[in-house]
Amino acid sequence: MNILANFLYNGLDLAGIPRFPFMLPLCLSIAIVYKTARCNNLKELPVATLILWVTIVLGMVGVGVGLWAVFSILA
Repeated sequence: MNILANFLYNGLDLAGIPRFPFMLPLCLSIAIVYKTARCNNLKELPVATLILWVTIVLGMVGVGVGLWAVFSILA
């Protein structure tokens, strides 16, 4: 079987910290699409995209840490 087909058929078992790097390109693509639709000047696009990308990633990490803290307190 093809390597790619095998990967897509069986999936990838990741848990914990190794899942985090897969979030980064997803957040970057969302930031690029959003800022491309919102920016009037294309010269602003790289900086605005980078700021939004960092904001999204830090927000998701903050929510994750907050939920982990609530779970640790209640568990």
